Amino acid sequence: MNAEFEHELTPDQWETLKALRTPAREGRRLNGGVVDQLIALELAVIKNGTAAITPAGRTVLIRGSSRLLDVAA
Repeated sequence: MNAEFEHELTPDQWETLKALRTPAREGRRLNGGVVDQLIALELAVIKNGTAAITPAGRTVLIRGSSRLLDVAA
């Protein structure tokens, strides 16, 4: 895996990053501290007052998903 996209994310960070894949829904609650961590890693941004995944965040999520499946197995 390219080191540029290698991130050791916590389970909360992975779950929040996955939640950001879909458009914001009413009632969706995200942990602000975790969102701030993802913003610091440039995996998320605040756009129009709402957290959104960045292209880098999508890449990390896609590349990390196979590794996450290995862990779950």
